[in-house]
Amino acid sequence: MSSDKPESVTDKLKSFANVFLDNLGFSKPSPSPPIEIDILKRLQREAFADIMKLRDRQDKVERILSLKSSNPSPVGETSTRVRGEIEALGMVLMVDGINEDNQEAINRIGIKTGVNSRFTFESKVREEDSLTAEFVAKGQLDGPLSLAKVVYSANVDDGCSLVAVPLGAKCSDVGHSFTGPPLLNEHIGSGVGVTVKKSNCITSLAQFVNSHSLTTFGQVSYKLPWSTKVSLLGLKKTHKISSQNASFGQLTLPIGSLRRHQEPIEASDGSGGSAAMVIESDIDSSTKVEGWVEMNSLDPRYLQWGVSMTDLPDDDIGWGFKLGGSNVWDHYQLEAFCKAKFGEKLLLEPSLLFVKDGSTQFPALVIKSNWSF
Repeated sequence: MSSDKPESVTDKLKSFANVFLDNLGFSKPSPSPPIEIDILKRLQREAFADIMKLRDRQDKVERILSLKSSNPSPVGETSTRVRGEIEALGMVLMVDGINEDNQEAINRIGIKTGVNSRFTFESKVREEDSLTAEFVAKGQLDGPLSLAKVVYSANVDDGCSLVAVPLGAKCSDVGHSFTGPPLLNEHIGSGVGVTVKKSNCITSLAQFVNSHSLTTFGQVSYKLPWSTKVSLLGLKKTHKISSQNASFGQLTLPIGSLRRHQEPIEASDGSGGSAAMVIESDIDSSTKVEGWVEMNSLDPRYLQWGVSMTDLPDDDIGWGFKLGGSNVWDHYQLEAFCKAKFGEKLLLEPSLLFVKDGSTQFPALVIKSNWSF
């Protein structure tokens, strides 16, 4: 009789379960060697250090964002867009010789040859406002840039807008702009203006000032059926106190009679005004016909006029002609031109020009190129 105790049923079940788990791969893992434990600890320390660095950066970003939200900029978010433009204009006069009459005729029609560059910085202020600064270099490509124009435009609502031009103001900065009449393109210093739109009518009013005069400008445009618009424009210029009133210096105060010596203002001092009417009609999406007439209050009998027809599609070669002059019928100029685009940046505009200025007349070939970037 053996002295060993029989194996209990419980022990047999445990042994069977251990064998079964070993076969399935669920046996207890053997203890990791000391080297693997050290590697795991080192990786844990490095990960903890990286997490702390990321947390510090997150805290800094949150502080910056909180400061920005608590102290917003008075003009709101701004984004600036920069545009560049280089314009070259050349002319070939078909005459036997250049004389003073030819030069005066060219100056009167406003053709200025040479290379001009322009850089425009436009910043969006708030949602609807914009601030634009324009720098130009005239006469040569590498000439010094000078600030020529500053414009601040503000949209009050869908029907009202304001504009302030502290430098380089023209009447065309206010309201609807045209290719003519000449009063729109005269540089008249600084100004502010307001434009109100309602239904088919657009009304603009502006006040300009420079060192010599105060100028008030008004414009009313009404849209007729058949894509036709009629505009009435008026400009009133008041000359400031004549320089003939003696200036004795900044710290000199004249004592005596306060009566001002009144002298009639000569026509050459720039006082007076102009009135104009413009009719424009869109024949289709690219073809436009325009006509205008302007009268100067200094000489109501003297009229300037102009008509034009252009077809300038965005993705094809365009053409047009212009005819302008005055009620002195032997003074006029006729121009026929075409426009060709080369890509999105280069524009070439050759034209044939015929000038009649009294006894002086000549044809000319004018080539204008424009490169924007």
